[in-house]
Amino acid sequence: MSKTGVDAVRRALAILKSFNAERSAMTLTQIAEMTDLYKSTVLRLASSLEADGFLVRGADRLFRPGPELWRLGALYQRGLDLGEVIRPSLRRLVEATGETASFYVADGDERICLYRVNSPRSARHHLEEGQRLPIDRGAAGRILTAYREPTNVEGKKIRDKGFYVSIGERDPEVAAAAVPLMDVHGKLRGALSVSAIRTRFDTDARKSAIDALKSEAKALAGLLPASEC
Repeated sequence: MSKTGVDAVRRALAILKSFNAERSAMTLTQIAEMTDLYKSTVLRLASSLEADGFLVRGADRLFRPGPELWRLGALYQRGLDLGEVIRPSLRRLVEATGETASFYVADGDERICLYRVNSPRSARHHLEEGQRLPIDRGAAGRILTAYREPTNVEGKKIRDKGFYVSIGERDPEVAAAAVPLMDVHGKLRGALSVSAIRTRFDTDARKSAIDALKSEAKALAGLLPASEC
């Protein structure tokens, strides 16, 4: 491909990347301002992108991302392994809190520790991936139960709060905080959890863990591979 062709591709990609949650529809002028491209260049490239389904232009003359992007995004998600998305998030949680981070899913009356990154501290809450635990105890279990029993009063309180903290519920020496991991369709995919030795999990540590968990859950929502359910 010639240098001219490469430059055109880069400019077209810059146009597509200029859209986000706050700018889901833009005028020609707005796109030009966001990309630092001439309006004539934007119009030429946007017209090509529209012709191939990467952009659509409505009756209001606003450009929006087109269906071809959705198709490619769906292909990407189907080919993505859940662990490839979750594990980096767990590592960030460990770095942020210094404690052990886990991802749990429900399986009948139990919860399974699907992915886990242990704390680097010598005294820590240690658990192996694949281990099964009761679903009615512990922060992650409470989160999973709250979303599978929508009419339960206690579950509604947990859903409204958006997190749960357990102190010695399953193991008297362990404390944990957990949040639901929801995908972009509002479907529960599991529970993210940070667990620690109880004596270390004071008020400040709990707040730090909850903030980090909520941040990771929000970031993960749009990255999760498509559910088969």
